[in-house]
Parts: sequence; structure tokens; C-alpha cells
Amino acid sequence: MSVTVRVPAKVNVQLAVGAARPDGFHDLANVFLAVSLYDEITAAPAADGLRVTCEGPDADQVPLDRTNLAARAAEELAARYGRAPDVHLHIAKDIPVAGGMAGGSADGAGALLACDALWGTGAGRDELLDICAELGSDVPFSLVGGAALGTGRGEKLTELEVGGDFHWVFALAARGLSTPAVYRAFDRLAEGRDIPEPVADQAVLDALAKGDAAALAVAVTNDLQPAALSLYPELGDTLAAGRAAGALAALVSGSGPTTAFLATDAKSASDIAGVLRASGTCRDVRTAVGAAAGATVLD
Repeated sequence: MSVTVRVPAKVNVQLAVGAARPDGFHDLANVFLAVSLYDEITAAPAADGLRVTCEGPDADQVPLDRTNLAARAAEELAARYGRAPDVHLHIAKDIPVAGGMAGGSADGAGALLACDALWGTGAGRDELLDICAELGSDVPFSLVGGAALGTGRGEKLTELEVGGDFHWVFALAARGLSTPAVYRAFDRLAEGRDIPEPVADQAVLDALAKGDAAALAVAVTNDLQPAALSLYPELGDTLAAGRAAGALAALVSGSGPTTAFLATDAKSASDIAGVLRASGTCRDVRTAVGAAAGATVLD
């Protein structure tokens, strides 16, 4: 028997970042939107302990040891229920690796749900979310999906209403960016400035609730974008190409380096994608729609 779970990528339609805390994290007001790019994680019984394999784009960049959040999720669930983490986790990647779209977090949430189903542990939603929060700031949202406001370091979720589909184009960069490095750059750029407490922008929440892409385009923000651009200036060329192609909004996705472009509709998204592919400013382009469902058992 095996269990396969599908789990979505995310884009941050607002990422407000507070000053560094004593523990090194930052308080956030992080408005997540799940989008229809997915990884699939299959959990199968194994007699020889925990094993992780991976296939798909950039699979060679995915760690297969205990640093992988999928492996850590299996170990944590097994420890709580007093069993050995004997499982083979196979990750079919489609979410960009190190792209600011929470691919690693998605794999952690997907593995957790898959192992819970495979082992019959019967962990409730609250317990699964508690484990997700221990694994990483973005992991709880990967489990929940849809749209949500993340506070604290992003792990405390309030689910949000979404009133329609939002069409996106994602331009994949030639190389990755380290999330810790981007936060260090944020701290460097913020040195000597008063950083306000992060709060959710009501205009973002209203635009999501109404399904109003034009209103959302005016309101989207990412406080990490200047830091990402300072480490990867070429992303500015990609952002400019997407704006010139007619995107309603253009921004770095999370900590980057994937750039996200909000489109009016599916045709506009296809047109923007075509221009970006021809621009020479990125290595690949994907289109997606949000909001997408969270981690879902397929079989």
C-alpha cells in the first residue's frame, strides 16, 4: 500500500517584515495564496528505515538526507506515536526548487499527511498544524492552502476568503536564492531605520475576498524584494519585461528568486508568459491559478 498527497506552491500577495527578533526570526504579516503548481509526495512502507527519493525539474538540487523537510516530518510524526519512521518518501517535483514558492515546505506538509494516512496514526488537524509549525514557518500554510494571513514568523494562520480566480505567471530564475541570505540582506538594508510592526493591508484582504485582480495588483507588496534584488540584480530585468508585457503587477515571490506576475485572465497570462519566454531574462515560465486547495490525499 502507498499514499500519494498533492500539495501546492504559494505566492505571497503581501509580505510585511518586522525587525529581527532576539531569536533571529522576524515577525511577519504574510498573506499567502496557494497556486496550482504542485509537488506530489508518495509514502510507501519500507523495511530498511527512512528513505527519500526525488524526480522532476531540478531534482538534483533536492537534499535526500535528514535535512529534507519531508524526512523531518516523517520522523516527527513517528516519534510522537512511538513507532519507527520506516517509510520510503518519493517526491515528484513540479514546484520550483529554492524559488521562494515554498516547495520544501510543501514537501514537508505533504509527507506529514501521507505518513499519517499510511500509518493510520489519526493525528487531528491541530496536531498536524503543530508539527508543521515546528518544521518551518511556511509549512502550516502548505497543509491548509487556499488563502491565509500568517503572523508570528508566518506559522500562525487565519484563513481568508477568496472570491474568484487569480491568474499568475511565474518566471523561474537561472539560479536559486537562500532565504536566510535574503533576510540577512533585509537586516543590512534596514540598519539604522525604524521598522514598523507588520500588519495586514486591508486593501489586500478586500481584493482577495472580492476576487478583484485589478485591486489586488495595486495593493501587493513584498518587503523582501529590495533585499532579493540586492543579491540578484538581474531579477529587475525580468520584472521590467513582465510589466512591459502587460502584467497588472510584478513582484518577487517571497524571498525569491522566482518573480510573479498577476494577469487579468487566462489569455493575458498566456500572452505574458510568451513574452517572458522570449525575453531572455529567465530560464523558464509557468502559469498557475489561485486559490488552490491545500495538501490533499490522492489515493
